[in-house]
Amino acid sequence: MVPFDFQPRTRVIFGRGAVERTGGLARDIGLRKALLVSDPGLVHTGHVARVQRGIEAAGVEVVLHSDFGENPDSAMVAAGAEFAAPHAVDSIVALGGGSSLDCAKGINFLLTNGGEMSDYRGFGRARTPLLPMIGIPTTAGTGSEAQSYSVIADAKTRMKMACGDPSAAFRVALLDPELTVTAPPMVTAAAGIDAIAHAVETAVSTRRTPFSETFSHQAWRLLADAFERVLLHPSDIDAREAMQLGAHFAGMAIEASMLGAAHACANPLTARFGLTHGIALSILLPHVVRWNAGVAVEGYTAMLGSPRRRARDLDAAETLARRLEDFGRTAGFAATLEEAGVKADALPDLAELAAQQWTGTFNPRPFDAAGALDIYQASF
Repeated sequence: MVPFDFQPRTRVIFGRGAVERTGGLARDIGLRKALLVSDPGLVHTGHVARVQRGIEAAGVEVVLHSDFGENPDSAMVAAGAEFAAPHAVDSIVALGGGSSLDCAKGINFLLTNGGEMSDYRGFGRARTPLLPMIGIPTTAGTGSEAQSYSVIADAKTRMKMACGDPSAAFRVALLDPELTVTAPPMVTAAAGIDAIAHAVETAVSTRRTPFSETFSHQAWRLLADAFERVLLHPSDIDAREAMQLGAHFAGMAIEASMLGAAHACANPLTARFGLTHGIALSILLPHVVRWNAGVAVEGYTAMLGSPRRRARDLDAAETLARRLEDFGRTAGFAATLEEAGVKADALPDLAELAAQQWTGTFNPRPFDAAGALDIYQASF
């Protein structure tokens, strides 16, 4: 077996109504003045006011920051750090989807260590430990609350940078499935596909271990069972629970084993064409599974378990690819890159960009620009 070294850094609290514990937890870990980072959309749902009241009732002062957008970039993070600096906060509470959680981590890097986000690309480049953080996801998608990385787009190139540090892990993650009910249907679908892609890619990455596979496989079981249910019946709280816990487990798998070619190919599509990350993955992932089949079929078989959902399929990779295509159809996403508005003449340049993505280095089949082009063309 592959050796591994696992050190849990985050206390995880899961269950309906868990968000009500935010104030008490903030007080218990010694917070005095917290920056509450949450995107503007959540302000209108009432979730922000609810969390702020709970924190303040525990005697912790709150400074609210919501001036950033979807897929936060380095300029947004810098502006957030500039806003927070005069307030002398001693902690951060992040509430929202992956954008809020990643933005909060990015602000923390700059508040504590200065410089620019590009200075922290990679892992372990923070000289000073980051401020303690509480993460409260309101979507079942990125699993950012389970990871010590902040994924931030470069404001100039729009390409994503993974910036990690042990102290960038949340001190506490609060998983309350009731918070996800207010997510718009398209957000639920795109976030869900992202989580599913995390389970699939971590299950076969070159860095997978028996530990990470435990989370990849359990994430797949939860997500695959609940994804279509939560789209057809948005108020099904049991399905919401499965999706949120599955997304968190998939995030834990990323922390231990990283991702692969689907994420490497998805990022340039978001940067160049503004394609929503989850939609890009929905189009790409079935073709990545087929492209990897020759070297990863055993990993896909182990993840799917037995019996297979489609007994007539020739192998586990094809079974999985078709199941993923079913998910995309249920979500109502574009089935091809062409349908999503990507231009054929852009594929070679996109492939060169994809080959530069860090995630591609962990793909089970060696991945380069030629491989990326194969995947893009199959997806077109």
